[in-house]
Amino acid sequence: MTLRVHPDDIVRESPSLLVAAHPNWERVRLGAVARVVNGFAFKSAYFNSNAIGTPLIRIRDVGANSTGTWYSGEQPDERYVVESGDLLVGMDGDFRSARWRGRHALLNQRVCKVTVERPDLLSEQYLEYLLPGYLEEIHRYTSSVTVKHLSSETLLQLPLPLPPLPEQNRIVVATDEYFSRLDAAQRLLGEARRGVARLRSAVLDAVTPRDCRWTTLGEIANIVGGVTKDSKRQSDPSFVEVPYLRVANVQRGFLDLREITTIRVPAKKAKTLKLEVGDILFNEGGDRDKLGRGWVWQGQIDDCIHQNHVFRARLLTGNFEPKYVSLHGNAYGQQWFERMGRQTTNLASINLRTLKAFPVPDLPVDTQRLIVADVERELTILEALSTAIDHALMRAGHLRRSILERAFSGRLVSQDPNDEAACEAPIRPVREVNTATRIRRKKVE
Repeated sequence: MTLRVHPDDIVRESPSLLVAAHPNWERVRLGAVARVVNGFAFKSAYFNSNAIGTPLIRIRDVGANSTGTWYSGEQPDERYVVESGDLLVGMDGDFRSARWRGRHALLNQRVCKVTVERPDLLSEQYLEYLLPGYLEEIHRYTSSVTVKHLSSETLLQLPLPLPPLPEQNRIVVATDEYFSRLDAAQRLLGEARRGVARLRSAVLDAVTPRDCRWTTLGEIANIVGGVTKDSKRQSDPSFVEVPYLRVANVQRGFLDLREITTIRVPAKKAKTLKLEVGDILFNEGGDRDKLGRGWVWQGQIDDCIHQNHVFRARLLTGNFEPKYVSLHGNAYGQQWFERMGRQTTNLASINLRTLKAFPVPDLPVDTQRLIVADVERELTILEALSTAIDHALMRAGHLRRSILERAFSGRLVSQDPNDEAACEAPIRPVREVNTATRIRRKKVE
């Protein structure tokens, strides 16, 4: 669905400082200072992915510098040509805006191009920073059952704050400087995150010695598949209702038990499949890199069973440590299961025979426990580092937003009384859009 609230009402009611304005600033409709061109409905029969013709910017390409679609049909009107540096807005979904940094391309439908026509009044760089906050609020106020839609008319009606042009330029310079520092910090944090991932891989690689005796999972454990849901028999009064684990609950190295569903099964089946402390869980299917992932059940939920896409391995003796076998399965086993799994059109899977053949190091159980203790200690340290990095990246995102909030409420840079006021420009400004707490209210012109 499209927006049913006027942009003025959104700005007036919104608590977001991204759509605020300093009391000394006028507001102006985007349509008074810029042109919005909607994309063209190019015929899909001329689309290709072989780089034949001209690159075609589709809605999924907004925010990217390239596209995977080319158009080989007749060249359209120049209005639908996009050059590097043009400001684009996606009209469906998340309403993203971004400058196109790719090569000469064509503008497809549901993407629009915004071009400033009064550079003496509105800085293009200022608009680039300003626009996402308004699109965010429009998106929030747009109701939809499926995909949200944005109209070019809504864009043209946006009541944008218009500080004097010199102040706009100062805002852009200051924002660029702060963002440049944040970009550098985020790059370093990204490198640190990759470093933690490499260390984690090295820790897990050390779980499996290369020179040792080997056995198979089928020789040391009883392995069974889980229950298949029978929708037709869920109302059978003889069935009992029990919680059960799905593939989504069984992650690599941990169990995600935040959302547990229940299933009705025969009482005998519930008893047979009831998980016991120390049971090792392996996922049967999904994406190829997720085959065999799992962890150890520690009795977190009473009477819990598992679905048919989750295998349970119950060790036959005390000569093997469950956590060691699972760590080995998540490390060495990841590539082994990828290599041995079966691939269908959409999914990969392993069967019971493959899982029984999975090789396991035959180490003394005390050695296994020492390895588990060392690995858990090191993984705990790495997890703390990873959490700290995630918090820092989140903080960087908050700082980025805070900078824009200060910029568009007139608090990021100093105001110069000698700047020529934008209200003296030969355009009709928008006066009353902000809340009374942020700007004096006047009658709408």
